[in-house]
Amino acid sequence: MEQIKNSRRRFIRTTVSSAVGIAVFPHIIPASSLGRGGVIPPSDRIVMGAIGVGSMGTGNMRDFLTKKEVQFIAVCDVDENHRNRAKDIVDTANNNKECRTYLDFREFLENENPDAVCIALPDHWHAIISVAVADKGIDIYGEKPLARTVREGRSIVDAVERNDIIWQTGSWQRSRPQFHRACELVRNGFIGKVTRVEVGLPDAAALVGTPPVKDVPEYLDWDFWLGPAPEVPYRGICHWDWRWIMDYSGGQLTDWAGHHVDIAHWGLNLDRDGPVEVEGTGVYPREGIYDVPFEYDINCKYANGIEMRIANQSRMPFGMGTAWYGDNGWIHVARGNRLTASDPSILENEIPPEGIRLYYSRDHHQNFLDCVKTREETITPVQTAHRSISVALIGEIAMLTGQKLIWNPDNERFTGNETANRLLSRPFRSPWTL
Repeated sequence: MEQIKNSRRRFIRTTVSSAVGIAVFPHIIPASSLGRGGVIPPSDRIVMGAIGVGSMGTGNMRDFLTKKEVQFIAVCDVDENHRNRAKDIVDTANNNKECRTYLDFREFLENENPDAVCIALPDHWHAIISVAVADKGIDIYGEKPLARTVREGRSIVDAVERNDIIWQTGSWQRSRPQFHRACELVRNGFIGKVTRVEVGLPDAAALVGTPPVKDVPEYLDWDFWLGPAPEVPYRGICHWDWRWIMDYSGGQLTDWAGHHVDIAHWGLNLDRDGPVEVEGTGVYPREGIYDVPFEYDINCKYANGIEMRIANQSRMPFGMGTAWYGDNGWIHVARGNRLTASDPSILENEIPPEGIRLYYSRDHHQNFLDCVKTREETITPVQTAHRSISVALIGEIAMLTGQKLIWNPDNERFTGNETANRLLSRPFRSPWTL
């Protein structure tokens, strides 16, 4: 059976039909099976599923459903309302009632055989499910941040690499023109040698208090939602406010570092590296269940001498986004098509023929699909995502310990500080393991 599954997945990756491939797929897929018109050759069709179909997961699924080569077959979520809504969306797109639903991702992986899945879950679930999917040889579009801890992130990287699957991180800013342009200008030296970078992330409300215990709604499996996190009573936080509790997330710091630190690294050519020193301070709630920092200020130094500051936007001169400072000026980029420089003429420079040209994409989801077919690396591969979020995760540890830490980006451990090293991972509630 496993040989058949592997052959099926290889079928989409080549234009050569095999006997197994012919048995699994007809040569032409009827238009009615896709619901979007036209006929799709088997070599171009990508069969997908979704694990986690809340707001972000449903958004990704809707985007993939606009692609003519995609056919969704199944969705998985611990919330029955989410499952049913997602099924209706898929069935409407496919013009049938055949989308299957699952509560348990293990049953999904046992019964389904997609070419790819999109995964959008609370951070504390990322590693377990991503590794399980990768070990099935299924390509993954995974939401940022990559993982809740450095060790979990490394486990995902290892699983992706040993199974030779395609991974795209939902750090979609790389597929937007102003971010691409900013990074090319920096990489080509138009502001001179960069010595400093500032990364502004969102402010957070100082949430205080503890919502009352509630009955678990019938449509939700609360114990499964908690998964590897500690067992606690249900308080209605599972669809948004989990972001402000450290058992599940690091707040705005870890929610957004996968965007703006990612861009900072891209402009510095540090996608596969990390800092060597880190220190930081944070302001934390003094009571209640919400315990992530609502203010944070982290300073890192890289081996090449570049310093990076990461802080909530109220502390930063440009607010949100990424700013590189060189000996010939600065460039700042942020959402809302914001791209500015110390001298506007910097932005008018043309990249010379012999200059550095960065990976080009203008459609993040399509880039993933293209790479599923070509087996080329995506614009935001797993190693890049791991390095981007690791900066925030070791910064979080520096804030928690109140110490300046020496970091080895090669072995991903702190030098001479076992207290800090213990925070690189976290215990999982039984029976969950990684």
